[in-house]
This record gives sequence, structure tokens and C-alpha cells, in this order.
Amino acid sequence: MIEPIVMVSLVVVLFSAMCSDIRSSRIPNWITLTAMGFALFLHAWFDGVPGALFSLGGLVTGLGLFLFFYLSGGIGAGDVKLMAAVGAMVGPYGAVMSCLLAILVGGVYALGAMIYEWGIITTGQKLAFTVKTTFLPGDKAVQNLALPFRLRYGVAIVGGTILFMLGLHPFRG
Repeated sequence: MIEPIVMVSLVVVLFSAMCSDIRSSRIPNWITLTAMGFALFLHAWFDGVPGALFSLGGLVTGLGLFLFFYLSGGIGAGDVKLMAAVGAMVGPYGAVMSCLLAILVGGVYALGAMIYEWGIITTGQKLAFTVKTTFLPGDKAVQNLALPFRLRYGVAIVGGTILFMLGLHPFRG
């Protein structure tokens, strides 16, 4: 009974967050914090204390997985809170799988943005130079791969979570 409610709620949250992120480069607290609270309430209502712990474990997992990226300046706080909200809905395993899939989607998204901005050849040259200067001794400078616009990482989180919800991941829990 709980699964359809969680899935519909999660799709609404994801769609709202993605639209906001695309429009304003922000994912507002009213979306993420409401989703976290609703997930905790829903899981507790249907499954009692085990359900609340499942949801809380997912929230902490989602938060913890993306906190490093936030602290290193790679993503915004709204992205971290969105991943925590996803975790609260789908639990710890779902948070890990959604996170891994979001990283994959984010990589494809970033590569596509680089190709769009610079073309295939220049993108390949910049990536090759970055790999060379990063991993080979004696090379001093790392090529700056900064795009002239910010990627909306909420889009990658949505993509990764949808892939998880559809069961399109290598590990079945």
C-alpha cells in the first residue's frame, strides 16, 4: 500500500525540484524539507518505528553521500537536501543506488554540455590533457574544464532516481 504513495510523491518532488533547478539554479527548502518530513511521516504511519528508522536511515545516507561533493564546492546545498529527501523516500539502499546512478547521469550530462559548448574534438583534447597532467609525473598544470555556465545537478539526481525507480540498475536489493 505504501509503495504507490511513495512513488507518486517522489515523482512530484523530483519534478518540482528539477523545474525549480532549471529555472532558478535553486532547489528550495520548502520542496526538500517538506519531502523529508512527509517521507518520515508516511513510513512511520504505515510501518511504525521500523518504517521511521528505514526513512531516517535513507535520509542520513542520502545526505552523507552528497555532503562531500557540497563541501568540495561541486554542488549546492539544495542538491544535498534533494538527495536526502530521495533517501527518506526510498531508504538507505535506494539512496545509495540513486546516488550512484545520479553520478553516472551527471557525468553523461557534463560530457554532453562540454561537447555542446566546445565540440567533440576540443572536448576530447581538454579531457586528454587533463588526464595527462593529472596522472603523469612531471606535468604541472591541470587543464581547467570549467564551463561558462553551471550544470543543474538536480537534473542528474532526478535522472538517477528515476533510473532506480524503474529498476534500471545492476544490483537488485
